[in-house]
Amino acid sequence: MNQVTKGQKADVTKNRPDIKNLAVKLSWHVKGGGNPAHYEIDSAAFLLTMNGNTRDDRDFVFYNNPAGGNGAVHHSVAHDGDGEKIVIDLARLPQDICRIAFTITIHAAEARGQNFGQIDQIRVAVCNKDTQEVLLEYKVSEQFMVETALVPGELYLHNGAWKFNAIGSGFKGGLEALCNNFGIEVEPDNAAAAPEPLVVNLSKISLLKKKVSVILEKKKLTNVLARVGLVLDISGSMSKLYKGGTVQNLVDRITAVASYFDDDGMLDLWIFDHRFHRLPAVTEKTHEGYIEREILNKAKTGGFKGKIFGRNDEPPVIRDVIGFYTEEQKQRSNLPAFIVFISDGGINKNREIRKLITDAAILPLFWQFIGIGRENYGILEKLDTMEGRVVDNANFFALDDLDRISDEQLYERLLNEFPQWLKEAKLKKILSI
Repeated sequence: MNQVTKGQKADVTKNRPDIKNLAVKLSWHVKGGGNPAHYEIDSAAFLLTMNGNTRDDRDFVFYNNPAGGNGAVHHSVAHDGDGEKIVIDLARLPQDICRIAFTITIHAAEARGQNFGQIDQIRVAVCNKDTQEVLLEYKVSEQFMVETALVPGELYLHNGAWKFNAIGSGFKGGLEALCNNFGIEVEPDNAAAAPEPLVVNLSKISLLKKKVSVILEKKKLTNVLARVGLVLDISGSMSKLYKGGTVQNLVDRITAVASYFDDDGMLDLWIFDHRFHRLPAVTEKTHEGYIEREILNKAKTGGFKGKIFGRNDEPPVIRDVIGFYTEEQKQRSNLPAFIVFISDGGINKNREIRKLITDAAILPLFWQFIGIGRENYGILEKLDTMEGRVVDNANFFALDDLDRISDEQLYERLLNEFPQWLKEAKLKKILSI
């Protein structure tokens, strides 16, 4: 393996006729124990002609346009969870593409006070995709301060062979600045719909959806349709998580799942303490600021007709969720429902919860319980061994810190038992699809 330094130009395919496909891996790390979930960092590739510009939007390859160059270039999350990967079929590249610039950006960096001064261990590895041989590696050693976009390197064609140029440059302006530099016009998130909408979409949900898609493909769930519901504990001990942004981050992450699974792209949502409340459904267009808008602000103005953040009582909201999907929504959709239920512990109505989940086993509902309070989850911890059900219709796992689990790890655990339930529910005629 060849280690290159900034400004160095290294041969990649010269004297290597065996190399047909390249895989360029880009990775990074948040400094000082910072929370990776708070940073939306993404890589991209710009396929460029002699004039230094893309031919059109399709030659901008990133999370919302994962294939370009007539199918020769593909973008994906690395299967080992370490950064992202861009695969290039050299033979299929259009003849007028002579450079491929690789970029790394931080979404909404300026609004969040983020920059590449908070990121280190930035690495580019160019590999022979077919043999997994690492041909060269470039570790970006520059110390950045205010930059929100990087061009760590590029591949370029020289005398019929591909070479790598270790650029290692950073600048302000994020992905939009990069797009403008390479001849791409960006459609802002809040722009009105154009007659011919551009491929580029920089929304947070689009970024999360690409991570969901990797897990769905892995678990063979890409063609599954399901209603998606989220039930949130809003008892007193959860107050800091609502006010600190943790719950909003969770809503964003589950909205990405609903965008793939749900027939209408909507995430149905409930909150509960000693009472429960149905809230407006969440969509890609309404997720931003949802917790502040629909819960915290309404609570301040008496919108819930009484205080929230009281004691927790699970059975009433479980009954309402069952009624919503099996009675009220029955005529609207015959799809199964995937229900994510968040609890911070202190569960004491074990017998009642057991009966509700056991009785619901004959219904097209799957319950994914997640504990985030590090204490007393009661019957939820025994769901996998709970007897008396036609099928195992529920799963539980606990997280020490919801903010510190990566998106990929969360989706992996979230969707771990759902495929098996779908299979068993179809065998038992609980599902007709």
